Amino acid sequence: MKIATWNVNGIRARSAQVSDWVAREQPDVLCLQEIKAAREQVPALLFDVEGYVNYWHGDTAYSGVAMLVRTGSTDEAPTFAHPHFDFETRIVTARVRSIMISSIYVPNGGKDFEAKLRFLKHLIDEAAAWRDAGTDVVLCGDLNVAHGDIDVHPKERKPKTIGQRPEERSLFDTLLAQGLVDVGRAVDPDNDGLFTWWAPWRNMRQRNIGWRLDYVLASQTLAARVTSCRVDAAFGSSDHAPVVAEFAV
Repeated sequence: MKIATWNVNGIRARSAQVSDWVAREQPDVLCLQEIKAAREQVPALLFDVEGYVNYWHGDTAYSGVAMLVRTGSTDEAPTFAHPHFDFETRIVTARVRSIMISSIYVPNGGKDFEAKLRFLKHLIDEAAAWRDAGTDVVLCGDLNVAHGDIDVHPKERKPKTIGQRPEERSLFDTLLAQGLVDVGRAVDPDNDGLFTWWAPWRNMRQRNIGWRLDYVLASQTLAARVTSCRVDAAFGSSDHAPVVAEFAV
């Protein structure tokens, strides 16, 4: 089972790239973030992708998430839903093969840091409820936290900067403590050049001076069956790269 996540930073600007990437990779589930478009603004070539059920949850020019589920990946059509703490169109969930999958766009926190912390705390509570119910989960998306120093290039490490603050990282630890595994880091534990976001100036991406902000977090039982997790760092014109995890399920 191939599950991917990508912050596209505007679906209207990246629609052809998403279409090409889906055709090439054929993910079972693709989670998108920061689509910056209401449903009626989604380009036609993505609104009815052949072989996929899609769900678009966005607003004009701000935030927004989406999920594409390959029809052959599940016997039943997925039902899409939003937890109670969804605001600014930041999270959608669906059950696929008994796995609860979420596409998540955590607030950056630059305008309202407390709102970011509240969102993370609600996400922790949701993950704990799924754990207690015995539900396998995969949380995908732009979590807007660099979990550790290894997830930030040395030239970008600033402990007081939002995205690296101790209180954010502590909440990330608590999220993982709900029975979740960061599969990207589990597969590649010592790679200090594993980044998913690069500032769009000074050739930061070409020089690989970036941050790791995009994650696939999976229940321990699923994480034990991960076969690969990679960053498609060379693809696309978004400031984020796709992350692709494959599981033997």
